[in-house]
Amino acid sequence: MNTLTRRNVLVSGAALAAPFVHAQDKPVLRFAWWGGASRHQATLAALKVFEQRHGVRVKAEYMGFNGYLERLTTQIAGRSEPDVMQINWAWLAMFSKRGNGFTDLNGLAKELALDQFTEDDLAYGRVQGKLNALPTSFSARVFLWNQTAFGRAGIALPKTWDQLFATGPAFRSKLGDAHYPLDGELYDMILLSQSYIQQKHGTPFVDPARPRVAMNAAAALEWVRTYQRLVDGHVATPLPLRASLGGAEKPTEQQPDWVAGRWAGNYTWDSVIGLRASTLAPGEKLALGAFPMLEGSRDSGLFGRPTVMYTVGRNCRQPELAARLVNFLLVDPEAARILGRTRGLPSAKGALAVLQQAGGLPPLELAAHDQIQAQRDAGRLIRPAPLFEHARFQKFMREVFETIAYGKTTDAEAARRLVDEGNALLSRIQ
Repeated sequence: MNTLTRRNVLVSGAALAAPFVHAQDKPVLRFAWWGGASRHQATLAALKVFEQRHGVRVKAEYMGFNGYLERLTTQIAGRSEPDVMQINWAWLAMFSKRGNGFTDLNGLAKELALDQFTEDDLAYGRVQGKLNALPTSFSARVFLWNQTAFGRAGIALPKTWDQLFATGPAFRSKLGDAHYPLDGELYDMILLSQSYIQQKHGTPFVDPARPRVAMNAAAALEWVRTYQRLVDGHVATPLPLRASLGGAEKPTEQQPDWVAGRWAGNYTWDSVIGLRASTLAPGEKLALGAFPMLEGSRDSGLFGRPTVMYTVGRNCRQPELAARLVNFLLVDPEAARILGRTRGLPSAKGALAVLQQAGGLPPLELAAHDQIQAQRDAGRLIRPAPLFEHARFQKFMREVFETIAYGKTTDAEAARRLVDEGNALLSRIQ
């Protein structure tokens, strides 16, 4: 090979290698999230836009929810966590007890459009003054009623607690034992019962300001008995019945009795309205219910918190770039159009406006969003204690209510455990 030919080969080789070297030199961010197929597809499409705009590569680490927390726990313990992570709000209490578990986003404010969020939204992401996370959306509990089924029972949709408690006997008398006005998993019924107690006694189970049980013994006992009242009064589907039909945690929309209209209501997150509506048989009409309030109560007891949040890892080597990705996912108009409602209706004002202007938002979901926002605006939706949804505390609370559901304990013993053992556990996990 002569000198000229060899030079041409070298130049051509360098030209071919240049794009590869350039690609390798691109900054790389790791982003982890969980979800279903629609969330995965939309997120991957949005990430392509971010990569093209900023000349970076985003390594997507996604999966279903099962196993996600365990993997993230291992990564954080080994200081190998992703740069940007989707987390549950309650995980702040697990991974960042003093606000040092994640990067403080206050120091990255120039990369973030924080003015797109309300002060209440930002407060959910603060731990001891440090801004650890930002919300994608806000979710709270709502009543969904099968209006057609209530018509068959000959009663109106309940608007008060007394009307709610009366629906059980009315359904059983008119339609038979297989018909229930309300379905929900165990946690749904725990939260519904807590709302009643919170309105009546003015306190949730866990103190929002301190790691202690806020209910006194009398309130805890009434909480247990309110749960029992829902089940014994034929208002809510019993836990043993749900367990016998494919598992106690089987989602409502997968229950044949819900599809056929024999279970006529659901107490659930507003973020799953689409799922619940998707399986109803033709002719069954879903409606949003009013949230019952006891006269004179200033606290609705409505349980709400961010649907999911984004946070930047404490060991992130490119925090400004990571913050830019978070900001893109939350507030960018093009990202809003791509992501849609895959993580709920956006908390960021601009992103929500983009979806509203595009049209096509389901009326029922918008109505639920407005109902929840009205409670927040009125100051009747009190920010709950993050420890209430701590994994270990959740397990304890569910175990106590399971003993009630299966008749393995007395009301008084269950209430005692909730207070005494609850306080002991909170002191260990705080």
